[in-house]
This record gives sequence, structure tokens and C-alpha cells, in this order.
Amino acid sequence: MLRIIGGAWRGRRLRFPAASAIRPTPDRVRETLFNWLAPAVHGARCLDLFAGSGALGLEALSRGAAHVTFVERDRRSARAIEECLAQWDAERRHDWRVVGADAEAFLAGPAQPFDIVFLDPPFASGVLPAVSARLEAGGWLAAAARIYLECPAEQQPQVPAAWTHERDKRSGQVGYHLYSRHRGIAAE
Repeated sequence: MLRIIGGAWRGRRLRFPAASAIRPTPDRVRETLFNWLAPAVHGARCLDLFAGSGALGLEALSRGAAHVTFVERDRRSARAIEECLAQWDAERRHDWRVVGADAEAFLAGPAQPFDIVFLDPPFASGVLPAVSARLEAGGWLAAAARIYLECPAEQQPQVPAAWTHERDKRSGQVGYHLYSRHRGIAAE
């Protein structure tokens, strides 16, 4: 069980399927991340690409994001995110969408630019470089997008040249990183 750290849903508890292989971003890491993103979240269009528990996207909505698309391939986890949103946002005051799909398959579809992208893939999958390249080349990132990613702490992420490293920290075996996209860089 996780809790939302700030915003309109602050203190709400989030449950996710116990039998799944979800590795949710801990409260302390989410608090640091959203401190880093504080001026950028309100009004932003966000993509939670490997949504898992949905904690990152839910935290963004709670803090005033204009829209969040949650993409999760595990159907039970996607359903749990949708059920949580239906309960917390019964009046549909927030703009959100839950997509039950593989991240790479989702990115093969029609692109729409996002201001903030959360990338927290299963560490053993090895998809981070390919997904990062597809985000950059496929028109998924706004000109000044911010990209948050998690990977094993001993690993340096491979990201497109158009992404500038802003900050990073470590929490146990997890390294977490924030990048920004160069303004006006066209997809190569």
C-alpha cells in the first residue's frame, strides 16, 4: 500500500495487486521527484509509461496535472488503476486515460506530445534505451519535456542526445534521474 504525498488527494492510500511484479516508487523518492518537478506539474500533460501501481501518474493528477495517460501491460494492474481513479475522481474532474498495453506497442501508435514522462520499466526488461529513443524520435515529447526515469543504481541510463541531465539520486538499489529535453530540438 502506498499513499499520495501532496495535492488534492494527499494522504489517500493506494492499493495494488499483491501478486503482481510491481516495484512501486517509494514515498520518499516520489516526494523528491515532485519537489524537483514542482513548477512544471500544474497544467502539464503527463505520460506514465510503465504505470505499475499508477503512483507517479496519480501523484501528478493530485498536484494539478492537466492530463495523465497511464500505460500498463498487466491487465489486473491497469484495472486497479482505473478502479482507483473511478473512486477518487468519480465526478471526472481530472482528465486521465488508462491504456492496457505494452509500452512499446503503445509508442508504435499515433503520437501526441507530453510535457512530463515517467519511465520506470521492469529493470530486467532492458527496454529503457529503445523506449527512450522511440519517445524522442516519435513525436511523444513536447519541446521542453521533462523525463523521469528509474534504473538499477549501478547503471548509467542511455538516453537520446537531445536529453539534458538535470538531477539524480539513489535510494538503495534504485537510481532515479531527471532529464529535460533541449528546447526546439527536432526528432532525428
